Amino acid sequence: MPVTVEQLAPSHTDALRALLAKDPVHNLYLLGLLEEFGIAAPARLAAFSFHGRFDSGVLTAAVFVGGDGGLVVPSASDASATGVIADALAASLKLRATVGDKASVDALVRSLCEGKPRLSRTQRLFSVSADDLGPFTNPTLRLAREEDVPRLLPLAQGYVREILERDPLAEDPTHYEARVLQRVRQRRTYVLEEGGELVFKVDIGCRSQFGAELEGMYTPPSRRRQGHATLCLGQISRHLLSSLPRLALRVDERDESTARIARKVGYHAGRTQRLVLVE
Repeated sequence: MPVTVEQLAPSHTDALRALLAKDPVHNLYLLGLLEEFGIAAPARLAAFSFHGRFDSGVLTAAVFVGGDGGLVVPSASDASATGVIADALAASLKLRATVGDKASVDALVRSLCEGKPRLSRTQRLFSVSADDLGPFTNPTLRLAREEDVPRLLPLAQGYVREILERDPLAEDPTHYEARVLQRVRQRRTYVLEEGGELVFKVDIGCRSQFGAELEGMYTPPSRRRQGHATLCLGQISRHLLSSLPRLALRVDERDESTARIARKVGYHAGRTQRLVLVE
């Protein structure tokens, strides 16, 4: 049988899960999406799809497409296989954002991005298991509550400003506040409060039986170098690893401070990642 590219259907679920599970650390985001939403978008959700490359009927690579190109995420597969999927999608897909293994993201950008991206960041994926954790904890880290949202918004805004160089509250305040509130209601945001002030936040970006990926870790500049990030990263890692096999965290290659914190807590650096924003 020849090499083919197909949009994946529910009948491909087991094949996709098996492909992603070959490298669970670098596929945690896609494993979380698959477990939470399935392989095809339910009617209540915005459109998304998975596309796969088949070689003699065997699935060898996959690409998640959300929001008509608003977020495109490749599996941790051979970049040339990802490139075949990208070429097949080029006529119908406008890439707006992508993140994943650098070589695979590069393949997507070559086929799907016209001109120079607005932002391109090299990242490192750090991961940890329970056996690797150091002695860092802060039991006062807690789940965020709905009444925290007005104080939480500046931290969420600060993270996006630093990482993505954009201001979500200036661009679309209503939508962004709704997203922050939704994460709180889904019990995905943890905060540290001191003296009535929120001094740290972190989100669970995705979660599945294979592990979870943390994102949005942020300490306001005025409260940095006080140990909050180290203790709180250790706390949430210990909490989640009581029921999950592994955690992952993406760190900008330029952010030596966060990389040091991750290593101190027990995280190990994995492969190079790339984040690209086209618009």
